Amino acid sequence: MSKPKVILAFSGGLDTSFCVKYLSEDRGFEVHSALVNTGGFSEEELKDIEQKAYGLGVASHVTLDVVEKYYNDCIRYMVYGNVLKNNTYPLSVSAERVFQATAVAEYANKLGAKAIAHGSTGAGNDQVRFDVVFQIMVPDVEVITPIRDLKLSREAEIEYLKGKGVVRDWTKSTYSINKGLWGTSVGGKETLTSNGYLPESAWPTQVTKTGEETVKLHFEKGQLVGINGETMSPVEAICKLTDIAAPYGVGRDIHVGDTIIGIKGRVGFEAAAPLLIIKAHHLLEKHTLTKQQLYWKQTLGETYGTMLHEGQFLEPVVRNFETFLADTQDNVTGTVDIHLAPYRYQLIGIESKYDLMSSIFGTYGEMNNSWTGDDVRGFSKIVSNQTMIHRKVTDYAGK
Repeated sequence: MSKPKVILAFSGGLDTSFCVKYLSEDRGFEVHSALVNTGGFSEEELKDIEQKAYGLGVASHVTLDVVEKYYNDCIRYMVYGNVLKNNTYPLSVSAERVFQATAVAEYANKLGAKAIAHGSTGAGNDQVRFDVVFQIMVPDVEVITPIRDLKLSREAEIEYLKGKGVVRDWTKSTYSINKGLWGTSVGGKETLTSNGYLPESAWPTQVTKTGEETVKLHFEKGQLVGINGETMSPVEAICKLTDIAAPYGVGRDIHVGDTIIGIKGRVGFEAAAPLLIIKAHHLLEKHTLTKQQLYWKQTLGETYGTMLHEGQFLEPVVRNFETFLADTQDNVTGTVDIHLAPYRYQLIGIESKYDLMSSIFGTYGEMNNSWTGDDVRGFSKIVSNQTMIHRKVTDYAGK
């Protein structure tokens, strides 16, 4: 009789290593591990994780590369919407979790697995993000979460693995690092309290650049398609801009937010390219979109980001938001200049054939070419008319 198959979302860390042994040897599953690459692994790291998976006894291991899909189906919409959670965080990790869960669910369907497992604990957002996607995409497949269900401590996991003959250095690093295409999260003792900032040594990219430079970002219909005159794909541009800006210490911050499970949390992040792209894109939009476009984009962009952050990416209304956001980008084309220096950046300005700030129509505060003083006087009288009537009626009724 063949063993039932379980697909394990595998990272190679302590939690998923425990899951392999527990599911295969204690629960009797045939474990197939899947690592989903959203841009955070080198080729050497991927090979090392594969070796660890087979060393633990998995029946098969695959790397599911979703970097391009992640960009096309999500990151570009976060740029269109200028998504910064609480005006700070570019959703560096929360967004990619949805795509990791989706890829694992699709792989489970392909293999005809009876169960899916992940190594989330019961303490954070990721458990919800994975569970929600699995409930939507594979509702008839059992979801197993050994660490959460058994309420295991890190020490208990280590002792279990030692008992299974797994010898490895499980020394917990001082800081927890999660890297992806759209940034890197950094957690440590300073982020566990309400007061404290991460030390210089905690950041994955150290500050090595001491000079200053100006970078030109070229956008076409809202997407970054070139840097300093060189045309490239958006994914390549993100990687190149990270290489340019991260060594300046740009894009570092600590996000304070409301978790899905109802508690406050802090997390550090390093996201040089995402922050600069969003800020540059927003500046370009200020010049090329109308007041009403900017207003409604901000409203829907924030809602899009919140639903993505909370694992509701597959809700159909999110596709409606994406349609609107994409439709606003036709004229968001041009070049944005950014000045970089250690620990700071400055948006210099933009050049665009769609720039609505044109001297043909007037110069703010100095000269008008398309209206007269009498036009403004009449406009002011009309636009204030209803409020004037309201004030007079209210004053009269109060007497």
